[in-house]
Formats: sequence, C-alpha cells, structure tokens
Amino acid sequence: MFEGTSMWSMLFQLLLTLFILLRSVQIGDAGITSSFVRTQWPSVDIPLDNEVFAIPKGHNAPQQVHITQGDYDGTAVIISWVTMDEPGLSEVLYGTSQDKYKNRAVGNSTNYPFYKYKSGYIHHCLVGGLEYDTKYYYKIGTGDSVREFWFQTPPKVDPDAPYIFGIIGDLGQTYNSLSTLEHYMQSGGQAVLYVGDLSYADRYNLENGVRWDSWGRFIERSAAYQPWLWSAGNHEIEYMPHLGEVIPFKSYLHRYTTPYKASMSSSPLWYSIHRASTHIIVLSSYSSFVKYTPQWKWLRDELPRVDREKTPWLIVLMHAPIYNSNEAHYMEGEGMRAIFESWFVRFKVDLIFAGHVHAYERSYRISNINYNITTGDRYPVPDKSAPVYITVGDGGNQEGLAGKFTNPQPDYSAFREASYGHSTLEIKNRTHAFYHWNRNDDGKQVPTDSVVFHNQYWASNLQRRRLKKHHHKSNNNGIATY
Repeated sequence: MFEGTSMWSMLFQLLLTLFILLRSVQIGDAGITSSFVRTQWPSVDIPLDNEVFAIPKGHNAPQQVHITQGDYDGTAVIISWVTMDEPGLSEVLYGTSQDKYKNRAVGNSTNYPFYKYKSGYIHHCLVGGLEYDTKYYYKIGTGDSVREFWFQTPPKVDPDAPYIFGIIGDLGQTYNSLSTLEHYMQSGGQAVLYVGDLSYADRYNLENGVRWDSWGRFIERSAAYQPWLWSAGNHEIEYMPHLGEVIPFKSYLHRYTTPYKASMSSSPLWYSIHRASTHIIVLSSYSSFVKYTPQWKWLRDELPRVDREKTPWLIVLMHAPIYNSNEAHYMEGEGMRAIFESWFVRFKVDLIFAGHVHAYERSYRISNINYNITTGDRYPVPDKSAPVYITVGDGGNQEGLAGKFTNPQPDYSAFREASYGHSTLEIKNRTHAFYHWNRNDDGKQVPTDSVVFHNQYWASNLQRRRLKKHHHKSNNNGIATY
C-alpha cells in the first residue's frame, strides 16, 4: 500500500494523466489516424555476417534454440534446436538449480531438402511434468559445444493469474526487426504471441534455407528463454512449383512445432492452449476453414470447451486481419469473418490479434454479423459482445510499411499508424488487462497507444461481478476502458 499524502497525490496525477491519454478510446469518439511520420531505417535484411546471426562456437554446436508450450495447461515445453554438421544427441538435461541437471528428456530429429538446400538436423524435445511458476535451467549439446539456457514456467491456470504477453508479427530480419526484438525484450513480457510471417525466407528462392537458419539464430536471444506461441502466415506457405516445391508450409512445419494434439486438433496449424488466466486459440488463415472442413469442425468443438470460470481471457490469433482499413490486403480476411465472426461474438472473445498488414491498427468492439446486402445492413456496428481487433503486422520486415490507410477512417477503427513496433498485454486478473502498443522511433521505444480492457465474461456481467466482489473491486477511477 502507498503511504503518505504525497504518494496518493502522485497516484492521482498518474491516473489523471492516463485518463487524458486514454479517453479517446471510448466507443463513440472519433478514431485516430496518427500523424506521426517515420524516418525509416532501411528496410533491408541485416547482412548474414552480422553478429546478430553469429554461429555458436564448437563443433556441431546447437543453434536456433527456441521453446514453445508443450501441452494444454503449461506444465510442459517443447525445446527445439538445430545441429548443422551431424545429428548429435536429441537430449535435454534440465533441473531447477543451475549446473545441477537432475532430469533428462529425449526427443527426435529430422531434416528436409528444399530445392538445392538441405537443412541441418532439427531437434524437438518435449520436457513435461514441470512445476508451475518455477525457473528451470537446461543444457543441450555435448563436449565443448554444450550450451545452457533457462526458462520460467507460467503460474498455475487460475482466473486471477497475472501474466504479460508480447505480441509480434511479420518480424523478418532487418535493422527494424532488431529494434522491435530488443524493445520487446525490455518490456517484461513473459511469452510471445506470434501472429505469422517469420523469416521471409521465401523471398530468396535460392537462399531459402539459409535465411531460415539466420532467423532462427536471430530470435534465439529471446525464444531460447521464453515460449513463442506460433501461428503461420502467408510467407510460411512456400508453394513454389517452379522450383519443384509443392508441399505447403514445408520449412515451417519442420522447424516450428506446436502442441496441437493436446487440444484435439488434427493439424499443427490450428490449436489452443491454456496459459495463466488465458485460453488462446490459434487459427490458420491459409488453410481451408469453410463449413465442415477440419479447421471449422475443430473450432466449432473448441469454443464450447472454453471455461471462462477458469480461463476468463479468450484470445484468438490469426494472420490475415478480419477488420483492416489499410489499402494493403484490404478485405483479405473477409472470408474468415463471414464464417467465424458470429462465433466470436457468441462466445465473447476478448481480443483477436492479426498481422499481415505492415502497420498498426486497433478497432472498437464492433461486429458485422447482421450483414445483408439487400436490406442495407452492410456495415459494422458497435457491439459490446464483440472482440477488439488488433493488427500488429509491424515487426520490421524488408517489404516495408503499409502507409496508405483508407480515407476517411472507418467508424470501427479506433487508432492506426504506419510504424514499426510491438505490443504487450498485461493481464492483471479476471476483470481487466492493460494493453500497450510501442512504436520503434528510430531505435527508441515510444509508448503510443494504451488501453485498459475489461474482460468480456467477468466485467460485462454485473451480477457475476457482485458475487465475486471479494476478489476484485470495480474500476471507478475514471479511466476510459473497453
């Protein structure tokens, strides 16, 4: 608790400042198109001999180390890495004390060709039976090539478990990408929700695999120490019949695994997990999702399984945004909107994050579930049961920014800006979360868009909130919220 009148005064000033900054997000206020003009760093890939892609020392040393969640509830991780010269051991030693690795897990390895490229040996090892909210140390490799890392497991699944997610999309491997990644690593985020388009290696037909390898080493500084939760974008498809490559997602599926079987999915491209107080659903924008397809049937069955009493925050990840007022990729998400939007509203999804458009945009809570071209109901309308749609395809890749927004700004659009950056979602408890989008301003992180989100299930039901008031007091400080 704060002590002394001066501390209460400081708190009041802070809340007043937040109110001034956030009041424009209330439904009914005009949306904002930022007037910020970015002085761009070159949107070119960092040279392969740059230190950010450094190959670890030692013969056959593990590289491209990354982890993701390995089960439904957060008591397992999948640790992945690549050895370039020979298979080596698919083995992880781990424990709760540094240099004391009392436990051992064994995985498997695979490799693949792509045109004239042949990958290294890609290892995936499931480490299960972990304790919640515990720091684990792990090592991989042998001899003078051993490498050591650590990770923190999430808190036990609980409606009031706090957690901080980072949200990144369309990262690539440019100097802007590096700025985004370094800023995120200073944010306090505990896991990354990644909304597709990873390495952009498909832009290099003859160097495809090399740029997958460099990207894996690039993100290792974060992804080896905390889980990145993957979704696939269009740059992961790599359908290239002119090179004889006709298997979609070939490189991605070999390199980046997901715990899809734990949520009874038939494909690693769509799945769900629990983490802290969240139920996270990952969808595939580039796999079939029309009626009776495997993805459609899985989501139909998955949404009723969501228990908002245990995981009150319901978040969906996809690549192509459903609502987008940028000229780039305009209306590309319309098919998925037509199929799934009514479900999102019915089950009161809190937030939907997407990428694809290389800019930032946040919507109000709106829906277009009554769309009917013959009666004139053709436009989205305010809907308190609808999700907020957020586009974060602004990681920094070499294709550059999508700087042309439609004019005038649609009523559903709350804030938009063509800049690079990342977002954080700080879940406080079952009723509210703090959200921030942070702009990369030529190397400086600038907080630009901030919102307090009320949970769709708990905060929208006054009777339920009264019954649970011994857990939380209602937010009455005057800050504008959703």
